[in-house]
Amino acid sequence: MRDITVFSGSAHPELAEEICAHLGTPLHPVQINRFANDVLEVQLQANCRERDVFLIQPLVPPTQEHLVELLLMLDAARGASAARITVVLPHYAYARSDKKDAPRISIGARLVADLMVAAGASRVLAMTLHSPQVHGFFSVPVDHLHALRELAAHFRRYDLSNTVVVSPDLGNAKEAAHFARLLGTGVAMGAKQRFSDDRVVISSVIGEVEGKDVIVLDDEIAKGSTVIELLDRLRDRGVRSVRVACTHGLFSGGAVERLGSLPEVLEIVCTNTVPPPKPSDKLTVLSIAPALAEAMRRIHDGESVSALFSTS
Repeated sequence: MRDITVFSGSAHPELAEEICAHLGTPLHPVQINRFANDVLEVQLQANCRERDVFLIQPLVPPTQEHLVELLLMLDAARGASAARITVVLPHYAYARSDKKDAPRISIGARLVADLMVAAGASRVLAMTLHSPQVHGFFSVPVDHLHALRELAAHFRRYDLSNTVVVSPDLGNAKEAAHFARLLGTGVAMGAKQRFSDDRVVISSVIGEVEGKDVIVLDDEIAKGSTVIELLDRLRDRGVRSVRVACTHGLFSGGAVERLGSLPEVLEIVCTNTVPPPKPSDKLTVLSIAPALAEAMRRIHDGESVSALFSTS
């Protein structure tokens, strides 16, 4: 593609390479140096002058390290006279810090959005932000994709005549309802209360799930505590089988093993917005590289990105 230049930080170079393969453009190298005082320095090793520059970097652990890499890449591209700089953000970890729900806490999603814009971002291409309001924290245009089509295409291979989609909480209910429409199934949801990062209580499940094949849909799974709590309630309600699906499969602290050890869980499905965990018999990883590549092409060519979802 003419006049497009793509770089990747160190967070997920495999995804960046796959995106560039779909675009038919090279992934240009980035040199990252660390000085004796632990300070990072970034050099973009390709011409950026008057180019449409895309910087691919999900914010995954070590999150702060990868954030600083991204900010330095933005500054380098702006200093190299890039015509436009688009941050391709497959996973925005700070999106979970989207509201002030306790005294004297920071709203990290807004602060980090401001940092990216201050460093030189012209626009952002994101995948499945944690909540709708995060979109509005950016003062530059944001194209917000979701992975529901990719997930739905996978689950359509199964017999869905006795299936219901279950959201772990009310916050994800709209996405779950959309997913259920794509699959032609019913929808249910959990009544969740969060007490800390790894302690949640789901008091009940709203909807008909008895004897059903359940697909649990969440935007992100980290430690898996929410899903495990939900599975306890679903077990009490006598569901027949469970498949777990999410966009961002962080799976920290052995979450895949804990979920996979439950006999009612037949499959765990995620996308490759973040580096996938080690392989597991029950884990299926879907690629969102084609969707991100097509969105990048449309941004570059000045075409509609929302049209990607016009049939969803």
